Amino acid sequence: MNFKTKSISLAFALVAVAPLSAVQAEDAVIAQSDTINVASVSAVNTFNRNLKKETNINAAPSEDGIHDPANDSTHVLQPPKEAFSGFVTSKFGNYVDWVKTLEEGKINPRWDRINPAEEAFVMDMDIVREVKSSVPDVIFPHRQHTEWLACANCHPTIFIPQQNANQFNMSSILLGKDCGVCHGKVSFPVTTKSCGLCHSKPKPADWEPPMSQASLKNPWK
Repeated sequence: MNFKTKSISLAFALVAVAPLSAVQAEDAVIAQSDTINVASVSAVNTFNRNLKKETNINAAPSEDGIHDPANDSTHVLQPPKEAFSGFVTSKFGNYVDWVKTLEEGKINPRWDRINPAEEAFVMDMDIVREVKSSVPDVIFPHRQHTEWLACANCHPTIFIPQQNANQFNMSSILLGKDCGVCHGKVSFPVTTKSCGLCHSKPKPADWEPPMSQASLKNPWK
């Protein structure tokens, strides 16, 4: 049952309880859709919440609170600590530096699920995104991303491949949008320890914060 069908079903259910006007039925559908949207956004990026620090890092599937310990198949899965043995470590996420682990040849992931001979289309191009505050600017490395992902994973649905076409900030990322579509769920999360991975280009020595339009137009300056 899709979202539209669910909404219509709700409207008919309300009509069955008490006769509603067309406007009231439509309002009920809108209210239901708002509830669904809020629920889907509220838990969009749980890794970026201020949660209590895990005491059992990379716990076994039967102990991680995600898999069902009553399912016999759960106990067949390889524990992360065993699977990640020998990988390059990091200080956040699942505590594996996947980029360095790949660069050092400790893993050799298949690019295509069906064709083992398929090779990745790697684009070695960095994009510098200037930050208006004193925080270091962001360097987005295409190479490290395209070693794992095809271009279509990001373009054009998440990012429009055009200069100055994408406007976003840390708030949207923490809400699971833009970079947050992956970071915080399938890649390293946004924490105080991981800031430097993206904000890695220091400001020039003569850098000064830009003035607002109100300051520039102030006649009493």
